[in-house]
Amino acid sequence: MRAPGGLPDALARPMCVHQEGCLMRWLGRQPAADKAAVSRLDLRGGERALASARDDNTGAVVVATSYRLAVVREDAVVLDRPWSDVDAGQWDPHTWTLSITWVDRSRAGQWTFKNQDTRMPEVVHERVQASVVLAAPLALAGRRQTGRVVVRKNLADGRLFVQEVLGRGVRPDDPDVALEVARVSADLKDQVGL
Repeated sequence: MRAPGGLPDALARPMCVHQEGCLMRWLGRQPAADKAAVSRLDLRGGERALASARDDNTGAVVVATSYRLAVVREDAVVLDRPWSDVDAGQWDPHTWTLSITWVDRSRAGQWTFKNQDTRMPEVVHERVQASVVLAAPLALAGRRQTGRVVVRKNLADGRLFVQEVLGRGVRPDDPDVALEVARVSADLKDQVGL
């Protein structure tokens, strides 16, 4: 089941990755973000680090800020993308794995945080949802033809923009697809005053 914006309902439910972390949250304390990784990000005005966790497979630190998702290795920032680039996310509580797919269909990200106290699943869900203003499915011919148009918000500057997300195998240059995207985009723009 997916919540609005494409994230599974499992990300919507608060969950504790590590028992000790459950007690900390119950007492009102949150795990601190990895300061060394956060210092490499050059946070912008108003931006805060909300969660971080070290990937068990690569040793890289995944950092969720109020504006973006980043992955930091010892020597470099290897991923730095705004929340509006996230198409969908999934948290698997059995393997402690967070998977992220991107709107531009670039290679998905996958990180494992076994036995770590982190709010990463909750923060990813909340930040992606915060970037989704309005969404509508595309009425495309054929069972396998899927897609949607989404009005997203750039969380760094508040700017609204329209994003088309086409399913696998849907060609954006198909005249019927382009016509439907234009129709739905115009409707959504009208609803939000763009």
